[in-house]
Amino acid sequence: MGRRVTLRDLANELGLSKGTVSRALNGYRDISPATVQRVREVSERIGYRPLAQAQSIRTGQSRSLGLVLQMEQHDAQRPFLAEFLRGITRTVSAQHWTLTMATAESEEEGLETYLRLIAERKADGFILPRTQRQDPRIALLRDAGCPFVLFGRTDDSADCAWFDIRGGRAMQQAVARLVGFGHRRIAFVGADPIYTYATKRLDGYKEGMAEAGLPPLVTSGHATAADGGRALGELLDGENAPTAVICATDLLATGAVRAAQARGLAVGRDISIIGYDGSREGQNLDPPLTSFAVDQTAAGARLAELLIARIGGADPQELRVTADAVLREGGTDGPPPNE
Repeated sequence: MGRRVTLRDLANELGLSKGTVSRALNGYRDISPATVQRVREVSERIGYRPLAQAQSIRTGQSRSLGLVLQMEQHDAQRPFLAEFLRGITRTVSAQHWTLTMATAESEEEGLETYLRLIAERKADGFILPRTQRQDPRIALLRDAGCPFVLFGRTDDSADCAWFDIRGGRAMQQAVARLVGFGHRRIAFVGADPIYTYATKRLDGYKEGMAEAGLPPLVTSGHATAADGGRALGELLDGENAPTAVICATDLLATGAVRAAQARGLAVGRDISIIGYDGSREGQNLDPPLTSFAVDQTAAGARLAELLIARIGGADPQELRVTADAVLREGGTDGPPPNE
């Protein structure tokens, strides 16, 4: 077995000091991005791997990112979780970090898990998915002085770094698409307003309807596919039933599609339905769901990059990134039926 490649070997190969190489590997912002990239490329080429235990003693860091999943949430095991984790793990591996993941059965247990992982030095910072408008996880991590990055946003974002998808813009685009088909009665099936994404998507729908000069028709507070089905039924049984429905999530849209089909309606002809997520379940419907898709692998990778930079001391206001969901056309929307 050959001799282990040391930090000195890497520094000699690069023609840099050990201090500069060490700071580049640890993401310090006083090292230029070009130097950081060069150090990482050469370290990979010659097979340098830092000794985790020695690094932890020297820096006080575990070089591990934390992720706590609350399993009681209705979609905690959604299919795109694997894609999200793939993005995180690719990034942490490339930067010689690790991912510490834990699960909790309730919000209270989740908060206890964060405290335990911090106390045991199992993670240097945390990725927080499914952010709430008033999020107790943020308050806890602020009090603990522990870095974090949000997948989404929150009402009080003064010291927050985040990566967020512009879901409100997607809902505006969904309204415009349906108006372009000729729809005038367009309803919205919304999610639980404690989540920031739910309020932003609702606001986007309302803005789209206002731009089109149409009155909004909203039902909100829904979570599961069954909720989506019930919401659609109530809309169709009400006065001035919609000819098109936009759902805040694919899970709600999946339930709505199945409920419409159970009534004998041809989805895409008798009623149009658009979702948001680009989930596998939506694509497996017959016809496939028209939806605004999110690249979960890219999201996971970007969040890991932002958190590593935050742990390295970067200003959170410089770590705020947004992206757009991309329309994935299916067969569940089209012109309204002749009336």
